[in-house]
Amino acid sequence: MSKFEKKKVMPRYLAIAVMLTLVGLAVVAKAGYIMTAKKDYWEKVASRMKRDSVSVKPNRGNILSCDGELMASSIPEYKIFMDFQAGDPEDSVWMHKRDSIWTVSLDSLCYGLHQIFPERSAQEFREKLTEGRNKRLKNGSTGARHWPVWPRRIDYNTFAEVRKLPYFSLPVNKGGFHWETFNARRRPFGSLAQRTVGEIKIASDSAYCGLELSYDSILRGVNGISQHQKVRDKFMKLTVAPPIDGADIVTTIDVGMQDLAERALVEELKKDNASMGVAILMEVQTGEVKAIVNMSQMADGSYREVVNNAISYRCEPGSVFKTASFLVALDDGVVDTSYVIHTGNGIMQMHGSNMKDHNWYKGGYGDINVARTLEVSSNIGVSYVIDRYYHDKPEKYVEGLYRVGINEDLKLPLVGYLPPKIRWPDTKTTNKALYWSKTTLPWMSIGYETQIAPINTLAFYNAIANDGKMVRPRFVKRIVKDNQVLYETQTEVIKEQIAKPQTIKTMQTILTHVVSQGLGKKAGSHSFQVAGKTGTAQVSQGGAGYKSGQMWYWLSFCGFFPADNPRYSCIVCLKKPGLPASGGGMAGVVFHQISEGVMAKYLKLDVKDARDSTSIPVPDVKSGNVMAADYVLNQLGIKTQGGWGGMYADGTPIWGNATSSRSEVSLAEQKPPQNTMPDVTGMGARDALYMLESRGLKVRLSGTGYVKSQSIPFGRTLSDGMQCELKLGI
Repeated sequence: MSKFEKKKVMPRYLAIAVMLTLVGLAVVAKAGYIMTAKKDYWEKVASRMKRDSVSVKPNRGNILSCDGELMASSIPEYKIFMDFQAGDPEDSVWMHKRDSIWTVSLDSLCYGLHQIFPERSAQEFREKLTEGRNKRLKNGSTGARHWPVWPRRIDYNTFAEVRKLPYFSLPVNKGGFHWETFNARRRPFGSLAQRTVGEIKIASDSAYCGLELSYDSILRGVNGISQHQKVRDKFMKLTVAPPIDGADIVTTIDVGMQDLAERALVEELKKDNASMGVAILMEVQTGEVKAIVNMSQMADGSYREVVNNAISYRCEPGSVFKTASFLVALDDGVVDTSYVIHTGNGIMQMHGSNMKDHNWYKGGYGDINVARTLEVSSNIGVSYVIDRYYHDKPEKYVEGLYRVGINEDLKLPLVGYLPPKIRWPDTKTTNKALYWSKTTLPWMSIGYETQIAPINTLAFYNAIANDGKMVRPRFVKRIVKDNQVLYETQTEVIKEQIAKPQTIKTMQTILTHVVSQGLGKKAGSHSFQVAGKTGTAQVSQGGAGYKSGQMWYWLSFCGFFPADNPRYSCIVCLKKPGLPASGGGMAGVVFHQISEGVMAKYLKLDVKDARDSTSIPVPDVKSGNVMAADYVLNQLGIKTQGGWGGMYADGTPIWGNATSSRSEVSLAEQKPPQNTMPDVTGMGARDALYMLESRGLKVRLSGTGYVKSQSIPFGRTLSDGMQCELKLGI
């Protein structure tokens, strides 16, 4: 064993120990430097490497019509930004390369942006991006971190195009192009039932009206949580808690009925220059609201849904309220339908004020019974009965109104609903608006001094149609998630019987006579029976009363159809300035169009009833698609001459006129001249539209059914840009 040489070994150990100590001190010093002087820098680097608790938004549920049509759905939208400080500042090689790519790609990038967003020129894009790149931040650095490339949201297709542009295609953490994703709400049917379906605020991504707001917690779903970890220059998304998508809402709205009601109402609003219109269609037995339209006149004269007036516009309902007054009187037994009322010459003194019938200037109605009073909507007749039998005990009358459900709070699942206000008799209050005077009872009985929204009036009439059973209006049928029904709503009965069964039957008969032989004739139909009541009320101008400036009128018609077996109840209301003003002649017309359109699908007529024994039993084939006509005629067993002739060189189907014989139809292979106006009357909208647009015409349609008239006469020479208006009808 060799001898340990202390003098040689110890200096070596000492040198190694000193060296390790210095290295350790250097490590500690470096760590301290990083923790203090370089703290901000490395925190930023760490934040780019990992992001904890990133909220992941779920997909918002859809809103569908009763037959499965999509009324509101979520689609992704994006806002795009640039981070001009992206990348690792310590990686000088990449930073230099990135700047070179930016310089080379800038012109192509700006030109590409201009092609995608033509509203802004390539030079404007260049100036805007250069401004962001040169922006000085508060911390002394240069280059904006979240600079908007485009100020508005864009759809996915546009976003995909932008991502392909030079420089923007670089990785996010290197190039700096990044984006924010939003769930945008889209309605395939546009503004149809807009205020009932609801809307989403784009800025805050939150619902603020309609079913979108009322069922927001169900539609929105639950946010998820994820972590983003950078591994080898790529971010990996680690899901901590997955998002739970929102459920779908199936509404009671029928798209076809909604469209029918909207077009009928808007057409009448334009004709009368009305400022507001409401139409509600409801199933009698279930209370399902099939259509609800709320139109307000805009400054440019157009009509849009901006407020859900059907549930929130409380006003004095006018003569449609007379039905409730007489229902109370008949149910209490104070009168019957044969009770005769002396209305005189149409003007009657009531506690110092004149009560007038609408025909007072013609001498009034004279002596009429209770049933006729509602048929002609006599103010004197209704107010006389109510004032005579309830003047000493007005509480009994108001109790009766509460009993028949006209004052019922429907507790609708829509934000903004306002329940009725029918005040209780009070002669001691100092509040002039609440004071019960001697004239309050007679004027209340004809629809004044009360505040009722259209939906409540409809619910009351619906109860009469439903043999006295009042049901709550329904807007939602079921809630569905992943094709599984989570919840299905049921018909809710508010009142089992609003009046005695015999009283209800009597009122149903009276309301049928109002339409068949009273003031509601324009709401009727030749195909089925209609029952209902007209209403025309002056609109109070607040504190200025009824005689300040131009007079405004609230016109309405509320009823149900078919009267002998009610399926639907409906109310139509219009608010318009000045005369003429007629609830039956204006609101009743809209009711007629809605009821006719709805009942068209239920009418089943025997084809034999339409056959004329004196005519040749061969169908009249209108100019149109010959292939389709040939197929139909062959299915009917009718021989054709010529048949289908294919298409012309421009892709237009061969058109022809049919010539009839007793057993044969000839389909002539003749194409009308393209520069002349064809005769499209009698055609369906689709064929007429195709034929005219193939000739370069711009076509506007109004109404429903078949073409009744065309604005450009048959045979006129056509020129580019001409517009033709087609009016449809049944």
